[in-house]
Amino acid sequence: MDLNLQPRAPACYVSKQPFAAGDRVTSILVWTGENQALRYDVLADRAEGFVPEGVPACRWTYAFKPKAAEENADRALKLNAENLFLTLADPANEPSPENTRLIQFLGLMLERKRVLRARGKSADGSRQIYEHARSKLPYEVPVGDFGPAFFASVQGQLSVLVGEPKPAPEPAPAAPAATP
Repeated sequence: MDLNLQPRAPACYVSKQPFAAGDRVTSILVWTGENQALRYDVLADRAEGFVPEGVPACRWTYAFKPKAAEENADRALKLNAENLFLTLADPANEPSPENTRLIQFLGLMLERKRVLRARGKSADGSRQIYEHARSKLPYEVPVGDFGPAFFASVQGQLSVLVGEPKPAPEPAPAAPAATP
């Protein structure tokens, strides 16, 4: 699952005010009608009243840090399942119920792909601890009930991110059997 997005904005989409180090910024990922994902970066105090056009897929809030000179902009543009998980599960981001479901699903998927390693649960049993294979950093994800209702709720978010699935082609009618 790969999406190409514009880089994080240097200024608030609503107020046009440039972000300063430490500003609380909310990023909103939206799927437009043209099968395109757009990212809106808004100062956190302006995000509540901001309603972008399109279908919101997820949002996260973080403390703004200016880009380092050696940061690879092309790599940052490519958002894949691993990058989305690392962004949403970052302890500095404030989770929402929608993001929590997406983080739980991505955690399961990335564990299966061996990008994450399960390291057990927290002492109180409320969080699954994953270790990122490359960076060796731990990520704590709330334990969820992975029943049919969970997957039905996450399916809407995933369809926003990757588009609606193509309908399966209908099977061709069987030819009548030849009689001897």
